[in-house]
Amino acid sequence: MNKIVAMVGMTGAGKSIASKHLEELGWQMVYFGGITYDRMKEEGIEYTPENDKNMRMQIRKDYGMGAYAILSLPKLKESIEKGNVIIDDLYSWAEYEVLQKEFGDNIVLICVTADKNIRYERLRTREKRPYTKEEAIDRDLNEIGNLDKARPIAYADYFILNNGTIDQYKQRLDEILKMI
Repeated sequence: MNKIVAMVGMTGAGKSIASKHLEELGWQMVYFGGITYDRMKEEGIEYTPENDKNMRMQIRKDYGMGAYAILSLPKLKESIEKGNVIIDDLYSWAEYEVLQKEFGDNIVLICVTADKNIRYERLRTREKRPYTKEEAIDRDLNEIGNLDKARPIAYADYFILNNGTIDQYKQRLDEILKMI
């Protein structure tokens, strides 16, 4: 059976870079965060970090802490039939449990990490959805304290330290892919 690799890590660590790299290698992409943005668009809500946070909280209130995995199951089942799958940004332990129950040992967690000051600078200067340092700190604390994001990070099968160049980062990712 094909594999599902779920990227975990704090905002600004570089999970999307890994996801795009795997997509370029032919992997099927499932972006959990897209659920939030699609719902905001459907409801005519402008993107701001605060509106994003409120929508994520509402989705979890409506579907539970495993919301994003639950809502993505149909797409994941369809995608895994076509090939290996990359999930951009698994957040909570409950999401991991949903995936583990459905796909068993075919789930692999890769944690991308970077020094906090590097992440905050990346978030401040990124084109889409930039965050001030204060907004990034607020998001970090919310994700650790309220979303149980730390457990999937700590439990990851593989780790990538993304403090260096893109080439170094992709080299480590490719090493991990060979092991998978």
